[in-house]
Amino acid sequence: MPILDHEFTDKIIKILDKFSGGNGEDLLSASEILQYLNIKTKAANRGSKSRAGFANHYAIYVLVEDYISGRFHESGDYSDYDGATFSDLFRRQRELPFGIKLQNHALNHRLNAEFKKYFPTCENLPIIRDADSNKYWINEQLILVHGINLAQAIIEIIEVYVKARQSAFTEFMSYCQEIIDIQEKSPDKAIKFIKGLFRPNIDARVFEIVSFAVLKQHYADQRIYWGWSPDELIEESLVLYKTGRTNANDGGIDFVMKPLGRFFQVTETIDAGKYFLDIDKVQRYPITFVVKTNKTSDEIVKKIAIQAEAKYQIKTIVRKYIKSVEEVINIPRLMEIFEQVSKAGNGANVIEEIVLQSRVEFNVEAEEQDVVAFEK
Repeated sequence: MPILDHEFTDKIIKILDKFSGGNGEDLLSASEILQYLNIKTKAANRGSKSRAGFANHYAIYVLVEDYISGRFHESGDYSDYDGATFSDLFRRQRELPFGIKLQNHALNHRLNAEFKKYFPTCENLPIIRDADSNKYWINEQLILVHGINLAQAIIEIIEVYVKARQSAFTEFMSYCQEIIDIQEKSPDKAIKFIKGLFRPNIDARVFEIVSFAVLKQHYADQRIYWGWSPDELIEESLVLYKTGRTNANDGGIDFVMKPLGRFFQVTETIDAGKYFLDIDKVQRYPITFVVKTNKTSDEIVKKIAIQAEAKYQIKTIVRKYIKSVEEVINIPRLMEIFEQVSKAGNGANVIEEIVLQSRVEFNVEAEEQDVVAFEK
């Protein structure tokens, strides 16, 4: 497959040059695992659509780190090694920056499955696993290229990538704090900052966080009256709750509104299959979709309907699914809502919510504690 060229590719080649006497480009061209890392490091560019997940990076990292700790990159007798235990690898993953909430999927299946998707003709997969003993090995065939052992280069590539992501998030958090500090003096700058986050190519997690912050404040200004009888009505503000980690593959719904019970799902695709899967999760309960696109709501619904008709053929089924789409909120609508929130004097609340959710999502406190261990 053609080598993906992006901002971080030059850094990968520079690292490889150091380990190969200037032949970094040739090594990248010849190595599937290096090309895979090149694909997975596209998110080092803050404008990338790629999500800043670290599960597959760290699955490779901890196995190669184990390989180096046994000095197999020098001795060459890795075939005699008994293998690394899952508990040791899993613990090490969670010690790394952004890794505190990683699950076991990458080590057990996801890395190999994704690698195979990108390199279907490659005979080797990155992880070798013995299910009976629950022992793991890095596939040495993938890290030996043109007589060069890539183990140390792979470690450095992942470390440099993680530091680039850390820098991006630190800058983002610092800017958020700066905006909070100057909110009263320069509301226009705060508004410009938020609008800058509503881009189709913004990091998917940042988009979800900002969408939540804006919508939460928007609905907080709306009140309903409800009760068990007309004589005993309760006045209550609408409250939006975030139900889990952003972009988590947990089968859940992203936001829930109390007391109306509205469901919200954030997505960056216009794929009928994905929308209908979300609708089926809640047995066709109405869902509001928050979509990372500038396309109009009508365009989105029409495109979903066309895809659905092509897939299901039966119009009755398609209509039932489309009826479950309660509302579509796109980027222009989010910006419009934010302008309304700002005019009401609540822009600072949005910024504070973004900072709060970002610190939780990006494990800022844990990262500050773990980065020292990572650099040792």
